[in-house]
Amino acid sequence: MPRLIRLDYNVGMHALRLLRPLVFALLSATSGFALAGAQQYEPLAASVQAALHAAVSDSAAPTLPIPDAGERARWLAEMSRRLEKRIPDAAYRSELLVSVHYEATRAGLDPQLVLGLIQVESNFRKYAISSAGARGFMQVMPFWLDVLGRPNDNLFHLRTNLRYGCTILRHYLDIEKGDLFRALGRYNGSLGKPEYPNLVRTAWEKHWSWAPARLAVGDAAPVN
Repeated sequence: MPRLIRLDYNVGMHALRLLRPLVFALLSATSGFALAGAQQYEPLAASVQAALHAAVSDSAAPTLPIPDAGERARWLAEMSRRLEKRIPDAAYRSELLVSVHYEATRAGLDPQLVLGLIQVESNFRKYAISSAGARGFMQVMPFWLDVLGRPNDNLFHLRTNLRYGCTILRHYLDIEKGDLFRALGRYNGSLGKPEYPNLVRTAWEKHWSWAPARLAVGDAAPVN
């Protein structure tokens, strides 16, 4: 390859690598595109399958698991404000946020991370379907219904989709011994590639970060 052509090729490939995250972000924000979720089928040990089946089977009513009433109100009001443009209906917006926090906490996940993941996966579109067939808010692949022996579950149902998505991400985190980068890669079916984990982390930190209010002066922990 002549030197000039080789130089142009290298410059072009470098530019493509720089632009790829932006292209992914733009595509994920369009109304007809879901970035997701081509989770790969992997045979599961019987004990893991049973544990995951039990995890998605519990149908306890969701509550916002923040102990302090004032903090609960602040979190819900602030997250609702941030989500208002995407979901105008206040009652449905509140139901979604409470369910996200409940299911994320139940699975041992940061609710703000899950909100970032949903933004990237479906842009908060309940009936989003990816080119790979992943469904709903968290873009869950239908093969999980057969893997977990629950073929009649509806992955477009709000609570069902969140329950599956959070359980699957928790499963991948356990497989990867807490490595979020690799767990997110598994969730997206792009293990080892940086684009998707970086998109989720950016959405999480830029749009959904949350710091609990400081303790009131009278409640401050004593200084040793």
